[in-house]
Amino acid sequence: MTATEPFTATFGWSVLVYRVPSEPASKRVAVWRDLKRLGGLYLQQCVCILPRIGHLAEELGRIAAKIPGMGGEYTLFEVPTLRDEERERIVASFRALRNKEYDEIVEECETKFLKEVEFEHFRQNYSFEEAEEIRQDLEKIRRWFAQVQERDWFAAEGRQQVAEWLERCQEALGGFEEEVYQRRASDEEPEEGSWPRRPSLTVIGEAGPRAPERDEPGGAEPDRRPGERKSRG
Repeated sequence: MTATEPFTATFGWSVLVYRVPSEPASKRVAVWRDLKRLGGLYLQQCVCILPRIGHLAEELGRIAAKIPGMGGEYTLFEVPTLRDEERERIVASFRALRNKEYDEIVEECETKFLKEVEFEHFRQNYSFEEAEEIRQDLEKIRRWFAQVQERDWFAAEGRQQVAEWLERCQEALGGFEEEVYQRRASDEEPEEGSWPRRPSLTVIGEAGPRAPERDEPGGAEPDRRPGERKSRG
């Protein structure tokens, strides 16, 4: 089953219950980061559930195997079925997690990327270097989107909204690049291949590089937004 296929109840679940010493805190945070990166849902503190889909059970086993080396212990359960109402509740919680991540990507597009393009238009900073840097920022957002889609096993509705915002970002980038060409092409040309072709907007099910986490344990989503760009004069 992939993120594009409809939800069915034909797979089981993995539940990890673990304990890691509270000191040093870095050990507990490391386990938490790994589980959140994998897409796990915390039912309560140190109790995490994942569907037994694809490589998830194997990945979860590798994470669990690190715990004894941290001075902790764990029990990994295989749950073949859940009651209908529990399954629906858990699936809804997974969708809510992914929607929260999608909302963060929309915020990145709306309040950072597009505002940045508007600002560069305002100060008429039409250089090939600036256009390339803006394009790289959009690529970071696309990779972030791909990471969330990778763990969106139950097709959260926020995915389509992100695709629409990425289209707006692409249009804004295209307009900025066109302005750069019109104003600068007569003076200088970009190096061949420096502006990559426009990538696909929806890369469903393809793994991207793993995003670092940003929050401490307690239920908030871990994946941070793409890194802030350096200040430009």
